[in-house]
Amino acid sequence: MAKEQKPLEGLAATPAQSVEKTMKQVEGILENYFSWLQGTMAATPWGQTDLVEKYRNYTEHNIAAALDCVHQLSQAKDLQDVFRIQTEFVQSQMSAIADQTRGLGESYMKALTGAMTSASVRPLV
Repeated sequence: MAKEQKPLEGLAATPAQSVEKTMKQVEGILENYFSWLQGTMAATPWGQTDLVEKYRNYTEHNIAAALDCVHQLSQAKDLQDVFRIQTEFVQSQMSAIADQTRGLGESYMKALTGAMTSASVRPLV
């Protein structure tokens, strides 16, 4: 009996390898971006507050969630899996956006209040 050929068998590894390579490249790019952002934000009036740290944490979380979604999509076995993964991702991101907006708003108000307080305390000379 002749051995059954499966010409598409090796293709499954290729997308997974591509996703892993892309994820590592994006992680390197993000690390450079966050280093730059931290240096830039330190010069702003709110650079000494938790606003910048929250912004960084939220951005890292969002990018990690997107990369995880891409990884899961690369492992999907059929169209039903793709729709399930996409739906779960969108739902989790909508919830995260609401939480992050609230957290950033609170941090921004604290930073603004602190900046206004320190500006009103300084003597005008």
